[in-house]
Amino acid sequence: MEDVPERIFSIFEPQTNPYIESARAHLDDWVAELRLVRKKASEQRFARADFAGFASITYPSADEAGAHLISDWFAWLFLVDDELDDGVFGRDLERVERVMGDIIATLRATDEPAAGPGEGPRAGAVEALADLWRRTIVGTSPSWRRRFVQHVFECFAAASWEAKNRVEGRIPTEREYIDKRRHTGAIYVCMDLIEVVEELELASEVCESKVFQEALDAACNVVCWTNDVYSLDKERGLGEYHNLVYLVEHARGLSTREADDAVWSAIAAEVRSYLEREQELFAAFPEHGAALSAYAAGMRSWMRGNYDWSRKTYRYRDPREERPEQPAVYLEPTLTGGA
Repeated sequence: MEDVPERIFSIFEPQTNPYIESARAHLDDWVAELRLVRKKASEQRFARADFAGFASITYPSADEAGAHLISDWFAWLFLVDDELDDGVFGRDLERVERVMGDIIATLRATDEPAAGPGEGPRAGAVEALADLWRRTIVGTSPSWRRRFVQHVFECFAAASWEAKNRVEGRIPTEREYIDKRRHTGAIYVCMDLIEVVEELELASEVCESKVFQEALDAACNVVCWTNDVYSLDKERGLGEYHNLVYLVEHARGLSTREADDAVWSAIAAEVRSYLEREQELFAAFPEHGAALSAYAAGMRSWMRGNYDWSRKTYRYRDPREERPEQPAVYLEPTLTGGA
């Protein structure tokens, strides 16, 4: 099925943000300033990931400031994701809950000052988030911020669910996993950022409609399941089983190749579903055509850009092939309040 992915995604035109090199330089400076990446192994792995490059193909129409902001968000999200998935942090339920509580409190403090995190030292990820959030919320409404914070909350609630599964050795069902995957991948969060870089806000009647949610879920499924296909070897090497290909293989008694084929077929079906819902969405809300055009373009560039990045990035190499060291070599425990 080597040509299947290209056929699936050929409908979406690949694009690149013109500020890609500026974003790369900015991201290096931002990460260094906040000391998010300190170890040599971390620096090498971070450079290979090219998060600014990923941001540039998923938000191709962002202006320079937007390209910088999205690059920083990608770095933050992926660094925290590594701590959750690859090391001991993701198996320490108490610590996960504490750090995630500080993250949500930092976001809520904008509209609820009393909800801010308490006094005392905070994890590096929380400190970096405060800077990100200050820059993100310029021009946003309380309604957008509430929606974004809720999506972040659901993201980390799903991360806690995964952490509990790891501790208990529990393998979820396909349906459970699919419902949680859009949250663990922070993809709702990333879709919300389309509105920030495009300087628009979807009307509540659009966001709350069934057809919009179905289009959004289909796009998110495409992104998350594509990621799972390409990250399977890396996750197997780390003993991680929160991956759709693995779960299809496990639940249906298939070979890895058969499970891989089944997931690609499911991705193709979700692309078709997205395209159908997109047309229905424009028909249902013609008065919001301009905002929907920009948002739909963002969902399309996310599906295509994620495919292009996922199949090339070093992040999804099997760690046994990429390097012999254990994940602790490249993880940064100060991000999550560790020593």
